[in-house]
Amino acid sequence: ALEELVAQRLSLRQLNIRRMRSRATPLKDVNKLVPQLRSQLPFVLTSAQETALDDILSDIATVVPMHRLLQGDVGSGKTIVAAIAALVSASAGSQTGFMAPTELLVEQHFSNLCDWLRPLGIEVVRLTGAVMGPARSKVLSSIAAGQAQVVVGTHALFQQGVQFRKLALMIVDEQHRFGVHQRLKLKQKGQKGVLSPHQLVMTATPIPRSLALTQYGDMEVSILDEKPPGRKPIKTAILSTERMSEVVDHLRRAIAEGRQCYWVCPLVEESEVMDLTAADERFKRLRAVLGDDVVGLVHGQMPPAEKDAAMAAFQEGRTRVLVATTVIEVGVNVPNASIMVIERAEIFGLAQLHQLRGRVGRGTAQSTCLLMYQPPL
Repeated sequence: ALEELVAQRLSLRQLNIRRMRSRATPLKDVNKLVPQLRSQLPFVLTSAQETALDDILSDIATVVPMHRLLQGDVGSGKTIVAAIAALVSASAGSQTGFMAPTELLVEQHFSNLCDWLRPLGIEVVRLTGAVMGPARSKVLSSIAAGQAQVVVGTHALFQQGVQFRKLALMIVDEQHRFGVHQRLKLKQKGQKGVLSPHQLVMTATPIPRSLALTQYGDMEVSILDEKPPGRKPIKTAILSTERMSEVVDHLRRAIAEGRQCYWVCPLVEESEVMDLTAADERFKRLRAVLGDDVVGLVHGQMPPAEKDAAMAAFQEGRTRVLVATTVIEVGVNVPNASIMVIERAEIFGLAQLHQLRGRVGRGTAQSTCLLMYQPPL
C-alpha cells in the first residue's frame, strides 16, 4: 500500500511539474469589459464568488496554465464566475471553450452567456450534435477564424473537425460526466505548437476523483459556500405514495396561485419487472386530473426538438407541471418553479436527490420538495 501511495504521489508530482513547465497565454481584461458587465448585472456577486473570481483571474493572468476546480452547491452561482473568466479571455483576444455534458445544459449556458456577454460585443456560439448542415459549417468556420470568442458545446467541441484559432481557456461543467481523455482532447485543441489552455472545471457534486486530485496537489480549489441573498431554504418532506391524492390536491391549489412544479419519475415506460411509476403513465394521469395544457413531459428518449419545446413551454410558464425523468437533474433554471415532487425517492442516490432538489428554490418564493416512497420503507 505504501509503495502504491508513493508511486501515485510521484506520478502526480511529475504531472504537476510538467504542467508548471508548460506555457499558457496570460489573459488580462485589456478592454476593461469586466466593470461594464458588473454594472449591467441585475444582482451583486456574493463574497464567495468574489474570492473565487480573484483566484481565477490571478491564475489566468500568468503564463503557467491554471488547473482549478470550482466547487459550489446547486444554485450558488458558478456560471457567472465562469462567464467573467470567459469575458477576460475574449478581452485579451483569445477564445474560450465551454463544455457541458447535455444539450439541455448547453442551451441554458448559451442563453445565459448571450444575455451577459453579447451586449459587450462578444460573439458567443454553440456547437452540439443538433447543429447540422450549413449552420454547423458556419459555426465551425467562425471558430477556426477566431470570430467566435466563446464556444459553448457538448462533446462536439473536441471532435476532429473543430479547429480553434486561439483557445486559451477551457471551462468544463459537471466535470465528472466527462472522461480524462475527453478533457485532454479539448485541451489539445489549444496547443498551437507549445501553448496549453487554462482549465477551469466546475462541479456541484464533490466526488472522490476530484477530491483525490485536490488532495494530491494536481488541482487548486475554489469553493462557493454561499447562496445568493434572498434564497430561502427548501422545505423537504417525506410522504408515502398512498397519500398521492393529497399531493395532487396540493398541486392543484399551487397551480391556481400561479406556481410551477417538477414531478420526477424513475422510468420512462412502465416495466413489468419493477413496479416503478413511469413518466409516461404519470404524465397521462396528471393531465387527466389537472388539464391537458397544464402538464408537460420531458425524458431522455424524446427527440431533441420535442424535449426543447417541452422545456421552453415550462420555462415560459405555458405549462405549469413538468413530468420528467432525471434529465432535468443538472443545469435547468426556472426561478418560478417552487415545488419538486420526486416519486419513488428511495431508489435514487443521495447526490441525485440533492441535484434534483436544487432545481427549486431558485427564486424568492418558499420552495418545497416532496420525497414520495413506496411503503414499507
